[in-house]
Amino acid sequence: MGALDYLSNFCTVTSTRTKQKAMQTTEIKVRMDCDGCERRVRNAVSSIKGVKSVEVNRKESRVVVRGYVDPKKVLKRVRRTASLLRLP
Repeated sequence: MGALDYLSNFCTVTSTRTKQKAMQTTEIKVRMDCDGCERRVRNAVSSIKGVKSVEVNRKESRVVVRGYVDPKKVLKRVRRTASLLRLP
């Protein structure tokens, strides 16, 4: 048994690779009254890790999010942001 074989017995290689989420498109209807509302929703959703693009259409009250992100997470963030927008 050589020195390299002896040392390799002490080394182990483990893979910590995580499974990547699939690219998804999430479409949510959100009532937005002004440019400020639109900007806040866009910024809130864009800051989620894994989001690749955000399209906000205020006239159609629609937000479309594409990326490697869970739709439930997007919905939760939009709901939280929308509830803050309705405060007087």
